[in-house]
Amino acid sequence: MRKLLMDHINHVISEYTTRGQTRFQHDKVKRKKESCEKRHAEIVKVEAAGKVNDIQKMPDDTQAVLYDVHYKYLVKQGSFLYLEEEVENRRAVYYDGRLYNDGEIPSVVDATSTKVEYSNGSSEERLSYRYDRLKAVQYAEKWWNTFNPAYRKFENDCTNYISQCLHAGNAPMRGFPSQGQGWWMQNNSWSYSWTVANAMRLHLPASTVGLRAREVEGPHKLKLGDVICYDFEGDGRFDHTTIVTGIDADGMPLVNAHTFNSRMRYWKYEDSTAYTPNIKYKFYTVVDDR
Repeated sequence: MRKLLMDHINHVISEYTTRGQTRFQHDKVKRKKESCEKRHAEIVKVEAAGKVNDIQKMPDDTQAVLYDVHYKYLVKQGSFLYLEEEVENRRAVYYDGRLYNDGEIPSVVDATSTKVEYSNGSSEERLSYRYDRLKAVQYAEKWWNTFNPAYRKFENDCTNYISQCLHAGNAPMRGFPSQGQGWWMQNNSWSYSWTVANAMRLHLPASTVGLRAREVEGPHKLKLGDVICYDFEGDGRFDHTTIVTGIDADGMPLVNAHTFNSRMRYWKYEDSTAYTPNIKYKFYTVVDDR
């Protein structure tokens, strides 16, 4: 079973570096290659390592294999080279030693209601700090594919991870113990803004003390350590959060994220299973509070 799976993964790897489109090209491969082509980039080398998490025997004698694949893409954009990484959670179905179906398990996005009782809590004492973008990015790189045991881990972990990165960059917590105020995680409890994508999107531009940010007109205005919020369905509820950890040859952001763990991913997320044509973005640059 594992050999069959690795043969399949190796076939997918070959599709990424094949010029043009093959007859049976996987949808994810097609989306990723098209995203690269739009910005005059090319995937020149791919490495992958698979890990089987579970094998489920079904009543009809089929076997469902739940597995992870850690991809490393060497991307060339003009004379600029960089390494993008991501971990896909996948499910393959085998029968009689043959692969019948293989697909990426859809991205888990933050489906929390927009009806959050959120308060800025601006009457609190002013907290001065200088945001250390380097420390924030270093933290994002260290923990992009694992979880810091000092913090609570969530199934929808994207905003929790971004909050940790911002805190590593010296942004101070405030508002404890009210979940609807400030931005904090303490004593096995946390504010909505620490863990909920839509609440963080509300907090960043509204906050006047501690962690705060200014919305900018587009991704080209962002710097390392800044934040992008994603509304995949375009319904006004923001589902995902990333942090800028790199800049490509065109001056556009590359981002790190949790939930489906990734690093140095192109900011648009056009290759994501969660992407829709209705997607909307919010771009926030973190502001020092002095």
